[in-house]
Amino acid sequence: MTVSKPWLHQYPPQIPKTLSYPDVALTALLTDAVKQYPDREAIHFLGKKISYRTLLDETYRFAEALKEAGVKADDRVAIMLPNIPQAVISYYASLFLDGVVVQVNPMYTERELLHILNDSGATSLICLDIHFDRVEKVHLQTNLQRIIVTSVAEYLPLRKKLLYPLTQKSLPKIPREDHVYLFQNLLHHVPFANAIQTSKQADDLALLQYTGGTTGLAKGSMLSHRNLVANAHQASAWMYKTREGQEKILGVLPFFHVYGMTAVMNLAIKLAATMILLPKFDRDQILKTIAKEKPTIFPGAPTMYVSLINHPQIHKYQLNSIDACISGSAPLPIEVQDKFEQLTGGRLVEGYGLTETSPVTHTNLIWDRKKSSTIGLPWPDTECRIVSMETGEELAPGLIGELQIRGPQVMKGYWNRPEETAQVIKDGWLSTGDMAKMDEEGYFYIVDRRKDLIIAGGFNIYPREVEEVLYEHPAVDEAVVIGVPDAYRGETTKAYIVIKKGMTVTSSELDKHCRANLASFKVPRLYEFRDELPKSSIGKILRRVLQDEIRAEKKN
Repeated sequence: MTVSKPWLHQYPPQIPKTLSYPDVALTALLTDAVKQYPDREAIHFLGKKISYRTLLDETYRFAEALKEAGVKADDRVAIMLPNIPQAVISYYASLFLDGVVVQVNPMYTERELLHILNDSGATSLICLDIHFDRVEKVHLQTNLQRIIVTSVAEYLPLRKKLLYPLTQKSLPKIPREDHVYLFQNLLHHVPFANAIQTSKQADDLALLQYTGGTTGLAKGSMLSHRNLVANAHQASAWMYKTREGQEKILGVLPFFHVYGMTAVMNLAIKLAATMILLPKFDRDQILKTIAKEKPTIFPGAPTMYVSLINHPQIHKYQLNSIDACISGSAPLPIEVQDKFEQLTGGRLVEGYGLTETSPVTHTNLIWDRKKSSTIGLPWPDTECRIVSMETGEELAPGLIGELQIRGPQVMKGYWNRPEETAQVIKDGWLSTGDMAKMDEEGYFYIVDRRKDLIIAGGFNIYPREVEEVLYEHPAVDEAVVIGVPDAYRGETTKAYIVIKKGMTVTSSELDKHCRANLASFKVPRLYEFRDELPKSSIGKILRRVLQDEIRAEKKN
């Protein structure tokens, strides 16, 4: 099937229509940055400064220490950390050792953590001390052979160790057991390490990035070194005004999220830029950091920009260092985009991506013409088409169908799920499940997100997973979860409940039940109790009817 590419005519001369990608492992990004800019500041963490030379040295030393602790090639290493220097060191050290990184959200409950660790077969996990108890409770039910514990305070300047919120809590006592290691002890155990040459090839597996699905349980997207290198090069080419060795990227997006991993960490290293790391979203701290450290690039999610522009004292802060922002993970309201650009003088554009595509595939032009309400144009070497859900044939511009994508950033498949892989990837084309359209100029519009998917504050929430937890409550007879519009999060989660006869349950009781079994961002914010739920002739709950009710209420 021939794919027309009208979007290429919209590219400015500075953006190549095709790129040349080095046939290397992702670790080459770091070694190349050190060769060119050894003394350039790689990480700025709440006052702590780490050069590229030091970052590579500590990465080599940590990799050597992991090897001595028993980590082998192809072992899966789970990293359950916020944006702190140890997250970058652990990520690249694991890859230098020929391991496979498994990114884990620190907010996951024991239930969610257990699934990802067992599905991936991870043998090592690196976590914060404040999360150690949760990990320790599940480790005997997993293949974990070692737990490496670290602290936010380990890289803080002395004057801040007792001031930073994540270090004020009463920390758990870390036992001296064979399977438990301290990050700093491992690092200092190896005072010097020679350069490490990974044996991995570009097409080898680098990362298992877990994503949900309408089938419920999260599955691991297999991203290769080539996938990740390609997306970093595509990002660099698209942001053609960036200056190698001079940019500062604000690292608020978490690295355990595929967007933050690529748009902050890997892109920064590709550009030999400074990563200004913030381990949690705090709008006061973000505004102070922008004013003081003057980042030039600020990738984020719409909720972040919404929060900042609504800060009552935002006009007291100098924000004009911001030159470029790409918003992802959820639709970006036009009013938010305009307001943020007025406040910073920089450009804020909307993009699109998937965990399965490393993740970015589309973005509006940053310094050139952009179209409102679109996800923009496909990136170089990214083929896109809109196909009929019924026939699979490519549709003409303006017609709505399923968005399919093919390119160097498309995953190898789902970990240990060949049948599901075959369902979504055919002849290299990834079926996104998103309903979209393309206009005559090649700009793409998402008409409806993946069936049933809820995107709240940039996080993907799959209703079936939430529903399964609700059904575990003894008083729940039927449950269905949908996304409803929310001014701040974009969408929020609403649960419709039918209670079993003779029993009672309150919203607060269900909330408590869900919080014990789900990460907080997945917990329903709204509950509605009904005598019955709309169903089809075969008894299937009709989620769409409830969504239509919400739309009708909004119109009225």
